[in-house]
Amino acid sequence: MKVLIVGAGPAGLFSAYILKGKAEVTIIDKGPTLEERLGEKENFVFGIGGAGLFSDGKLNFSPEIGNNLGDIVSFPEINSLLSEVEDIFGRFGIKVKELDPAKIKALETRAAQSGMRFISIRQAHVGSDNLPFFIKNFVEELEKSGVKFICNKEVTEVDDTILVTSDGDKLYFDRLILAPGRGGARWLENIVKNLGIKFVYNPIDIGVRVEVPAIIMEEICNVNWDPKVHIRTPSYDDFVRTFCVSPYGFVVRENHNEFCLVNGHSLRGKRSENTNFAFLVKVSLTEPLENTNLYGESIALQATTIGGGKPIIQRLGDLLSGQRSTWSRIDRSYVKPTLKDVTPGDISMALPYRFVKDIIEGLEILDRLIPGVADSSTLLYATEIKFHGLKVLTDKFLRTSVPKIYVAGDGAGLSRGIVGAALSGLLAGKGILNEIGI
Repeated sequence: MKVLIVGAGPAGLFSAYILKGKAEVTIIDKGPTLEERLGEKENFVFGIGGAGLFSDGKLNFSPEIGNNLGDIVSFPEINSLLSEVEDIFGRFGIKVKELDPAKIKALETRAAQSGMRFISIRQAHVGSDNLPFFIKNFVEELEKSGVKFICNKEVTEVDDTILVTSDGDKLYFDRLILAPGRGGARWLENIVKNLGIKFVYNPIDIGVRVEVPAIIMEEICNVNWDPKVHIRTPSYDDFVRTFCVSPYGFVVRENHNEFCLVNGHSLRGKRSENTNFAFLVKVSLTEPLENTNLYGESIALQATTIGGGKPIIQRLGDLLSGQRSTWSRIDRSYVKPTLKDVTPGDISMALPYRFVKDIIEGLEILDRLIPGVADSSTLLYATEIKFHGLKVLTDKFLRTSVPKIYVAGDGAGLSRGIVGAALSGLLAGKGILNEIGI
């Protein structure tokens, strides 16, 4: 049985893990090898390790967070898969930190009293500096089991038995898993359209990266390293959430082909004086423009243009007073930016009014739970977007309407993060094993 996997991020790697020794597995990725990626000066989303390689490795083990499988997989099955993912991480020395029930209860109560929801999650924190070692060990185990890797080759065509690369190579398969990650969402959309595979458009998450003094968030992060807070804004009743909190971390640039975004990470061996987190608005679209990926890209392109090819940075106080930030005003602020390759500007010129309104109102509500987060010196970086707008329709084992082709991960709209992607990868691999009777 010859299985090809497109994408070497968590979904692809965990698919290979469950298939190793039971099938002839090859992973192909348009990006570089692990060694080449670690030598790069810029933060790309392609290559071995996927976008998760340059995250800070926050692993969230919750059936509520990080996956979009609830309509095809039962809650007990998701929990079982989560346990399996946790066990695999554990084999590589990554352990989950247990929570303090009394402190969690106190936070949940305070959040509810302040008009928001705090979601407690069992988590492990690998750290951006340790994550490459985990990926390296994981890849080495796969290679020892016979899994082959093909890097720096883009797949340009796919049918039900063959895929073609950008240099004309043809690779044949008995089964195919498409797991291209967030950066490959647009590519996957084109592929599934050409194959006639059924899909719908998910909501997309669009917002900013917020940076504050670490001491402001120290209390809540000591209880839950990556605190999840869900908010409904008063003006539009939109859903806004915190995501990827990076205590004592750094804001980083995330390069895509035609635009740049921002992200954040924390290191085990190095700390800043700040904490940063994504603050994201959930966006759904209806006719005539249902394509949330295309909508997100248009906003990212506009923000990149206004920033002169760089992310935009703005003090919250400047945004509230209707003026663009300047380096002199930022320099006078007591929050010092950890990402300097940015353009001081006006985020309201880059994001639609509704998003700006949601972000301002959301921060004001969050300030009730975390006093100081909505201070005038708080820094906002634009834009942060999580592309999982496409959702490929599948059966419970993630097999598409083309029987030999499976999908997994964020790019297919089935997950939102490392653990969710890994879980979907396991499920796709199990689907193939189930299909061939192993």
